[in-house]
Amino acid sequence: MRKLRWGILGVAKINNRLIPSFHRLTRGELRAIASRDLAKAQQAAQAGGIPVAHAGYEALLADPSIDAVYIPLPNTMHDEWARKAADAGKHILCEKPLTPNAAEAESLIAYCGSKGVKLMDGFMWPHHPRTDLIRQAIDRGQIGKVKRVSGAFTFHLPLDPSNIRLQVGTAGGSLLDVGCYPVYGIRWAFGVEPVRAFATARMGYGVDLEMSGILWFADGRIASFDCGFTAPMRQWLEIVGETGVIRVPDMWAPGVEAGYLIERANGQPPERYSIHGEDQIRHMLDNFSAAVLDGKPVKADPKQAYGTLRVLDALTRSAREGRTVDI
Repeated sequence: MRKLRWGILGVAKINNRLIPSFHRLTRGELRAIASRDLAKAQQAAQAGGIPVAHAGYEALLADPSIDAVYIPLPNTMHDEWARKAADAGKHILCEKPLTPNAAEAESLIAYCGSKGVKLMDGFMWPHHPRTDLIRQAIDRGQIGKVKRVSGAFTFHLPLDPSNIRLQVGTAGGSLLDVGCYPVYGIRWAFGVEPVRAFATARMGYGVDLEMSGILWFADGRIASFDCGFTAPMRQWLEIVGETGVIRVPDMWAPGVEAGYLIERANGQPPERYSIHGEDQIRHMLDNFSAAVLDGKPVKADPKQAYGTLRVLDALTRSAREGRTVDI
């Protein structure tokens, strides 16, 4: 079986989460890593069991043995290096958010399409088998029509101004870092786009350290979320229907056990479900590899990234202006 040959542009810390999953792929293999500092690339290659270390991102993009790249660079570098990868004919999995705003995302998606390369942002949770099961439960009407969705993603981040998450120049802030998860989850659960947004934020270092938001849909349904760097780890999604509720306590980054709960309004005992031992990172990488190798559309379509960023743009504007804004 042919395998997609991967390279990584950069030695970001998030690589520590992905490299073990790269080595478990069925449709791909990790062949190279690059850094602007060759010594750092060599150190990362040795530590990660990666065959080739390149001095500079351009060198990796020029490597004819690489089919696709993973881009874990700071948010403000995604567009530049995704375009350069597309110019080199490499398929692109880019760390989320795809770009800092919707306009850049829309332009990048069109550019990659014009170059004939596949593009996907690196949200992992849509690729977990549990996500498909929850989708099936919603679509079968197990909780009736979805009426409200709430979600959260928070964690304690040491407030060190040298961290790129806290820098304006790298498009930092909690909304782009973790708030994008519940916003995407809300869009996914409803299956339609919100039309208005309101948000409040606590700022520091010029970025949002925490944010809470409300989203309205055209038919009057509502969603809410919060995100931030100042509260304990919380990463849940709650989907409320006419006849029941689906609660997912670890929606975005489940452990070995990935569970969810369906509670009925008719007084029946809650239904508990659990999936054991699935690696959502491996699923994401294998799904992208298969899309390239089999010539099929990428799932999730990069237009989902654009849709989420449209909402994030509106929430940012709302928090800045202190009013409800249209999306």
